Amino acid sequence: MSSYTQKKLKTATLVAKADDYLDTTTGGITPPIITSTTYARDDRYNPINEANLYTRDNNPSFVQAEHVLAELEQGEAALLFSSGMAAIACVFYTLGSGSHVVLPNSMYWGVYSWTRSYCDRADIRISYYDANDAESIAQAMEGAARTDLVWVETPTNPMMQVTDIARAVAIGHEAGATVVVDNTTPTPIFTQPLELGADLVVHSATKSLNGHSDVLIGALVTKETDERWDKIVAERHGAGALPGPFDAWLLLRGMRTLSLRVERAAKNAQKIAEFLQTHSQVEAVLYPGLKSHPGHKIAKEQMLGGFGSLMSFQVVGDRDAALQMAGRLNLIVSATSLGGVETLIEHRHSVEPPETNVPVNLLRLAVGIEHIDDLIDDLSQALR
Repeated sequence: MSSYTQKKLKTATLVAKADDYLDTTTGGITPPIITSTTYARDDRYNPINEANLYTRDNNPSFVQAEHVLAELEQGEAALLFSSGMAAIACVFYTLGSGSHVVLPNSMYWGVYSWTRSYCDRADIRISYYDANDAESIAQAMEGAARTDLVWVETPTNPMMQVTDIARAVAIGHEAGATVVVDNTTPTPIFTQPLELGADLVVHSATKSLNGHSDVLIGALVTKETDERWDKIVAERHGAGALPGPFDAWLLLRGMRTLSLRVERAAKNAQKIAEFLQTHSQVEAVLYPGLKSHPGHKIAKEQMLGGFGSLMSFQVVGDRDAALQMAGRLNLIVSATSLGGVETLIEHRHSVEPPETNVPVNLLRLAVGIEHIDDLIDDLSQALR
């Protein structure tokens, strides 16, 4: 790292310069990909570099990305995982039998489905709260001897419900629970959960952090490197759910344009939401950037600078009407995922489990960075 950046860097500068990386050996300004799985020791069997023992513990390629992500989230440390679900699973693996967790009743179905299956096997009790109302967390805790974990996802995927993070933290901490926030959708550019008091932040870094739909990777960031974090570090080491060095390098490369991409995508999303809200063939638009959204006030307080690139809308009609509308799109691609440079649309009811509460006429729109006129033109012709 060069000597001129002794002061704290602004977010946009931090990511653009990869924490002001400079290779002191070659002068290279781009971090290299370190592919070695093991590292040499000297004649007394001491590590030549104490930071590098074996790739399952550390690799310079993902340590660099972890450092940048920790800085982005204002945390003490970060860990990369082989996927977002691997990161989430690691948190639950550190909970003991008999634990009690409180989850939102609206959330990404992959987490909802997996936690139900795992917690049943691990004898962990789940209670659910209304994602629109942080006060309902206290009600979900009633009857439990203790609550070990409170999970927050805001805005929720795909129903775009907004939870007051600061209030959720206050209620969770009063009960002695760890509060984890899934910050995948808003990204640290718009929301800083650790600054609002959360203990851990989780990311499907495959999405906006990478931003190019070309790597599967997850991350956890901690506010403090405490005993809880030590358990997570040990669990990751034991299970070995780590990314490869090229995956970590792709993530770091993607994060260098993070602020530009998510700011552009959020501006596009806001304009699209305003357009859809006035269209006769649209029944409802779910986007916290709209003043009509029930969670707009809270979102405005905790999402600084933008409301993210994800939204949902319900077309007039039934399941077939939604599928036909999506099928008429030319520029916007029907595909799963979000946070990439390209705009994607998905009929969520088709991919979620039978018990889903997602309406049959809902389409989830993951807005990219294309020109706004082209995106609105495509949506307009498909809705006619």
